[in-house]
Amino acid sequence: MNILAIGDVVGSIGCRFLRRHLPALKKMKQIDLVIANGENSADGNGLTPVSAQFLFDSGVDVVTTGNHSFRRKESYECYDSCETLLRPANYPSAAPGRGVCVVDMGRVQVGVINLMGVVYMENMDPPFDTADRILSGPLPKITLVDFHAEATGEKRSLAYYLDGRVSAVFGTHTHVQTADDCILQNGTGYLSDLGMTGPVHSVLGVKPELVIQKMRTRMPVRFDLADGECEMDCALFQVDEKTGRTLSIELLQLR
Repeated sequence: MNILAIGDVVGSIGCRFLRRHLPALKKMKQIDLVIANGENSADGNGLTPVSAQFLFDSGVDVVTTGNHSFRRKESYECYDSCETLLRPANYPSAAPGRGVCVVDMGRVQVGVINLMGVVYMENMDPPFDTADRILSGPLPKITLVDFHAEATGEKRSLAYYLDGRVSAVFGTHTHVQTADDCILQNGTGYLSDLGMTGPVHSVLGVKPELVIQKMRTRMPVRFDLADGECEMDCALFQVDEKTGRTLSIELLQLR
């Protein structure tokens, strides 16, 4: 089974770029399932019902999120009503939505878990404990984890902790694709960060001059998205349907 994981989609410009390239990529690589992080898919951060639906209509099967999950109030109902729109599972139980879904593909089921890190991030339930709780219940043999986290050490630690218990752990949030893709000893595929889907000439999707102004002055600055040439960073995980183990990982950068 071929499962594509797409890095943080940034704004309407990233959404449009994804729509232009994803259908052909799915056909060329014979992709069975697509997971994309959409927490920045709305212009100005967050996710809206419109941006989420745009991603689904473009060929994404599961949309994951992160620390900007609830930036837009209009999205709250969507998290409750759409089973394949996830927020990190280690949010308090009172938060809208869910952090786990199972996609029934007929011949096989695929589980997706969304978790968020706590190092340099918000004060959440420990991701290790949350993962243990989720994995103690019934989940398909093929299950992947989007770990939305800042620290590489935390990401790698969780991957080793879950090695052999899930098919793959891939990181999101830092918007830069890493080169440390590997298959751990017990068959779990790993990548520290998928990267970003959005403008190339930017600082994590934002106009560079605005980020520079913020860093030099420490004054409030409105972060507007950059435009121009775009890139879609993603990783293709080939997973054995019988064992749930990752067989190969292919890093992709589309421009």
